[in-house]
Amino acid sequence: MPAEYEKKEQSALYKKFDLLQKKLIPLWEQIGRSDPGGAFIEDENTMVVLPSMTVDLKLDFASQQAYEERMLFMLFLLRQPHVRIIYLTSAPIQQDIIDYYLDILPSVSIASARRRLTLISPQDLSDRPLVTKLLERPKLIEQIRKEIPNLDMAHLVPFLTTDLERDFAVQLGIPMYAADPRFFAFGTKSGCRQIFAEEGIQHPQGAENIFSKDDLVKAISQMRTEKPEISKVIVKHNDGVSGYGNATLDLSGLPKPEAADVKNALGERLKELQYELADVNYDWYMEQLSTKGGIVEELIDGDSMFSPSVQLRVTPLGEVELLSTHDQILGGPSGQIYMGARFPANPEYGPMITREAVKIGKRFAKEGVVGRFALDFIVVRSRWRWEQYAIEVNLRKGGTTHPYLTLLFLTGGKFDPDTGIYQTLQGQAKYYVATDALKSKAYKKLTPQKLFDIVSNHRLHFDHTSHTGIVLHMISCVSSLGKLGLTAIGNSPEQAQEIYEKFIEVLDEEVN
Repeated sequence: MPAEYEKKEQSALYKKFDLLQKKLIPLWEQIGRSDPGGAFIEDENTMVVLPSMTVDLKLDFASQQAYEERMLFMLFLLRQPHVRIIYLTSAPIQQDIIDYYLDILPSVSIASARRRLTLISPQDLSDRPLVTKLLERPKLIEQIRKEIPNLDMAHLVPFLTTDLERDFAVQLGIPMYAADPRFFAFGTKSGCRQIFAEEGIQHPQGAENIFSKDDLVKAISQMRTEKPEISKVIVKHNDGVSGYGNATLDLSGLPKPEAADVKNALGERLKELQYELADVNYDWYMEQLSTKGGIVEELIDGDSMFSPSVQLRVTPLGEVELLSTHDQILGGPSGQIYMGARFPANPEYGPMITREAVKIGKRFAKEGVVGRFALDFIVVRSRWRWEQYAIEVNLRKGGTTHPYLTLLFLTGGKFDPDTGIYQTLQGQAKYYVATDALKSKAYKKLTPQKLFDIVSNHRLHFDHTSHTGIVLHMISCVSSLGKLGLTAIGNSPEQAQEIYEKFIEVLDEEVN
């Protein structure tokens, strides 16, 4: 396709998209008023859930399907009698899994919820993104459109946004509640650093827009000149997710920054990069860097160090709302792979990072960004205070989205960013421990139904009276990968951890 024609086609698509996005404002006046524990949506509203993993990360099909099912927490919104949900997945979801989520619904009959739930799948088991599979099937898109009673009272809820999700929204003829893909650069590692600098938010020393070995050597040399005591740096691909695309480099033993041969030594040292992603080699990593770009920055370290995050949203009305804080649970070779989270973040530094996050929220609102996003920080304890460094913006839903919305949709409460505490309508504080990465080869012996039986038999299921217990997710891959996710909700951090550990204990007893 000639470049000029492609440019005109993209321009026409965006005109259609921009017109559709204007519908979000009157729509938000209906759905934005609702509160999971209070006011209900009064007019019939349809949410089309598109959990497409449109990321540059190869997933086997079992993992892809499990991640697509991670957004099944959206089914809890069916407790509102005028909400309809169309949920899209690459392959059909097992009926036992759907029944599990509908059984948890409070204050509504399963029959009513089921009538307002439509499951649609292209039944495509390839490892391509779900949105690609849907766009290839115009008749299936027409089927989805026909399931929407009123296009003026419907919107698309994607996991993240690219031009593909935009195209899908345009073809359906409904707006998309998520960041416009034209803001994609704000969510890249280079874009994050630029935004942090412009908004005066402390972030690690480093450099962005790195596209080659020479760029890396030049940037690290400059960093060592400015701060000779730097002992380690981290290199990140611009579009890396959950720590994948990251690599660390030990700088100890290198010639002094002013030495004549320091750049040659640095170039050789780059071959000793330590990668977070298994089976990565130097040539592949540098090739990806040259294509996508990346950053290098000082690896912050300390005896008392944590990685909290702040979740926010900008409404279609331009209002910035602070939603939650979390302490991330990290794993991998150097502790950079997202494994789960504890909610809320430690109150010693939670309010401090929310104040910084608001600056980004206001900037995004000014730019016209709409939807949910999260900021990741590193906090380190000095002698008498915590020091925070902003390290990343996730301009999408992420690993902390589904556990928080599970809590919100099931308990109906509110997070207070000033105190860092979440309380239900009854005034009970709530806490949880969540993971996407509970994994064991022995768990392959289990089926989804067996999982549900274990939770029920040991009285670990979510209880609507106490608002405590286990809610499972990523259930479908337990038999194939021995992997699942869960959110353990308690009335204290200790109780949430106890419920979490109890579930693992009984799970291990069942399979051993």
